Amino acid sequence: MTVARIGVIGGGAWGTALAQVAASSGETLIWAREEDVVAGINGARENAVFLPGVALHEGIRATAELADLDGCDVLLVVTPAQHMRSVLGGIRRAGAPLLLCAKGIEEGTGKLVHEVARELCPDAPIAVLSGPTFAHEVAKGLPTAVTLAAEDLALAEQLRDRIALPEFRIYISDDVAGAEIGGAVKNVLAIACGVVEGRGLGQNARAALIARGFAEMTRFGLARGAKRETLAGLSGFGDLVLTCSSTSSRNYSLGLGIGGGRPATELLADRRTVAEGAFTAPVLARIARDEGIDMPIVQAVADLIAGRSDVDSVLGSLLSRPPRTEAV
Repeated sequence: MTVARIGVIGGGAWGTALAQVAASSGETLIWAREEDVVAGINGARENAVFLPGVALHEGIRATAELADLDGCDVLLVVTPAQHMRSVLGGIRRAGAPLLLCAKGIEEGTGKLVHEVARELCPDAPIAVLSGPTFAHEVAKGLPTAVTLAAEDLALAEQLRDRIALPEFRIYISDDVAGAEIGGAVKNVLAIACGVVEGRGLGQNARAALIARGFAEMTRFGLARGAKRETLAGLSGFGDLVLTCSSTSSRNYSLGLGIGGGRPATELLADRRTVAEGAFTAPVLARIARDEGIDMPIVQAVADLIAGRSDVDSVLGSLLSRPPRTEAV
């Protein structure tokens, strides 16, 4: 397979950043719903709506017509997890490889993103890109490293060779589920870390929460067939540390507001961008309960998002849990 022309489905910050990376090695077409985003990329060479202040590569072109991507060799799918089904249903290019770059679990079905893609595009080779990445840093060419996972390692190598740059380092894996689970669970844990910060509980508490949250991620991942080394790598622990440490994370910022006393519904209504962890938390908590996987931090976040508990009640519940061994 020759990967020459890349299509990017999703004109948000992350989709635009990935288009910036891909355009360094060849023609790149990005699809966006928003007409002002398309006009800005094609005219001013800037996505002023979602990635302001970053001058975009001349090799990027934008379109509002999904059918324009029919001629692309590979499609990078960067729409939010909850919109993945509707977007993939509109793809006409049967069999084109899909590189899935969204992080989450489908709310209604509990399916991972690659499971949704396989259902809707059964003839398409599937790969997943995940890791510790803030879009604005990637778009500016700051160094980062990510995991690219595919069951077909030859496909992973071909995609790596087309997209990788010295400052965008790609490590390949055959653990598709592990790469996705890390990216989905860390969003929920980032909300919890934001709550800790917003409540002024200190850095010790945040570090403990990251460590125990990673234990929950590992328990869930192993139950779903993920490899422990994947969860401990870039797409798991690496992404968790980044997302739980900065207000550049939408999920961490959401938790920060909740910890400061604002209702989750109010915070979510104010956002144009998606804090995916708010959608992942309830479905992840439901799966954990149904399958007997111990995930108290995830359950606490789900309760906060749903308004079933306030911050003080959730913290009291977590701190009063009986002592146990540290082993996952």
